[in-house]
Amino acid sequence: MPSPASPPLPALLALEDGRLFQGESFGATGTCVGEICFNTSMTGYQEVLTDPSYRGQIVAMTYPLIGNYGTNAADAESRSPHVRGFVIEELSEVASNWRSESSLDVYLRQWNIPGVQGIDTRALTRHLRTRGAMKACLTTEEMAPEEAVRRAVEGQGVIGMDYVREVTTPAAYTWDPKDEASVVWATESGKQSALPPIRHRIVAYDYGMKENILRRLRQNGFGITVLPATATAEEALSYNPAGVFLSNGPGDPSVLDYAHGAVRDLMGQVPIFGICLGHQMLGYAFGGRTFKLKFGHRGGNQPVQDLTTGKVAITSQNHGFAVDPDSLPNDVEVTHINLNDGTVEGMRHRELPIFSVQYHPEAAPGPHDASYFFAEFGRLIERGKN
Repeated sequence: MPSPASPPLPALLALEDGRLFQGESFGATGTCVGEICFNTSMTGYQEVLTDPSYRGQIVAMTYPLIGNYGTNAADAESRSPHVRGFVIEELSEVASNWRSESSLDVYLRQWNIPGVQGIDTRALTRHLRTRGAMKACLTTEEMAPEEAVRRAVEGQGVIGMDYVREVTTPAAYTWDPKDEASVVWATESGKQSALPPIRHRIVAYDYGMKENILRRLRQNGFGITVLPATATAEEALSYNPAGVFLSNGPGDPSVLDYAHGAVRDLMGQVPIFGICLGHQMLGYAFGGRTFKLKFGHRGGNQPVQDLTTGKVAITSQNHGFAVDPDSLPNDVEVTHINLNDGTVEGMRHRELPIFSVQYHPEAAPGPHDASYFFAEFGRLIERGKN
């Protein structure tokens, strides 16, 4: 007879303010420390795990059942997961999907990421919304609660951290030169639809880019050369690009002086479109600054209003900092705001061909309300040529 499965190990989640949560271990065993944050997406946990913007963070999912459709290589948004730890209420015992290649439990063990289930994620989320973002320690080891809290207090968070250098590409490369990774699948027929011809060749700064951004750019007629985050403006302009794209990424935007300077030097040279961290890099290049949000915007249900049209879009977001509108010069216009807290969600320069949004037009996971920005970037480039 087969031997009975061993009972799961207990796991402890200790916040730096002393709040404790008990649960059961899944995934890898061990101890990790990072900023604890929550994501409100109902699906897309693998895309969350592999989003480089989560570097240095422990992520809690607010949706109660996670892991029910397993994991697969095609849904990864980067080469590997980037979260320090993963917190959920209930792990599905069955991975039921024809695309599944492994369970979430096996996937996290493969990448040595500890997880904990059985946590009251509603209570955890309410605590973080009330007290604000903070560091946490997740451990499956025998450890006194006081020691776990001490490790959380003394561990690395996000403030003052440059995680971009850890996740950016080490060298420039051409995205999808054979047009194989960007094709769109028609779900009804199961066939691929043809990609449009390349109309604009651009460079994209990789601050921690999700691959679906590159897929969406190619699907909108862009040919992309991806550059390391440390590339200078001179290096970017050596490719004679029709435009420059600034990607999402992790960490504290205030410490990325090399990126601030490169973007500042590119202003007025070429059309620029930035999202998420790229939006914040433009804020600094304009002469502005950012501030830390109390608990961040992470999930696929953030309402954003376009101030020029009055229309509201539901957007996918993942950021813990925001651009300070009072720090922006008069030649920069705030174009979008978050309807939950009024923070800046979009900007454009009044004279130069530059615009940005704080959210993720490519989603993955999330709604597609904002996907039109890729086409808008193409129109901005066309206007410049004409």
